Amino acid sequence: MPDASLTTTELLTHYSSQLSKDLERNVQEQDQVRTEIEVLQARLLTLQHDHTVLATMQQALESGIPLQQVPTASPSRGYDLPGVAGPGATRRKQQTPTLVALIRAYLAEQSQPCSAAEVATALSEAHPDRVIKTTVVRTTLEGLVARSSAQRLKQGHSVFYLSLEKDGVEEAGDAGTDTSSTEV
Repeated sequence: MPDASLTTTELLTHYSSQLSKDLERNVQEQDQVRTEIEVLQARLLTLQHDHTVLATMQQALESGIPLQQVPTASPSRGYDLPGVAGPGATRRKQQTPTLVALIRAYLAEQSQPCSAAEVATALSEAHPDRVIKTTVVRTTLEGLVARSSAQRLKQGHSVFYLSLEKDGVEEAGDAGTDTSSTEV
């Protein structure tokens, strides 16, 4: 019977050794999975942040929040661009009103509803130094409607806008003489 007890001891040692290896492999795999989870969580946080930024930008574009664009000009034209450091460059606050301000002021001056195209044309004529696109004006007008600063009136396929701020225009600066229409 000594062989039976020797075989049992060898078997126990073999199983014990195998279990130890399996436990060690399991711990290593857990560590590897934890590392992968940490990497994926960091990636998820980055994607969530990017999503928030992109959603905010999309909302800004759709609501007509004014996004000031500084016109880019070559130095040969002699423009002093804000934030440009160089010989003779000066930093001064721009005094140009936002597109929202121009549109509000223009609508407030009008007694009749205007289309987005009319507003864009009038503002382009009044401010030839600015690039004013009808689609941007339409988006801005829709943003004003969403904030209850303007009213949308539909006539067939045409859309007209009317200011709800006739008495208290909040904006500074010159406004154009026409308003905008949108076709749907």
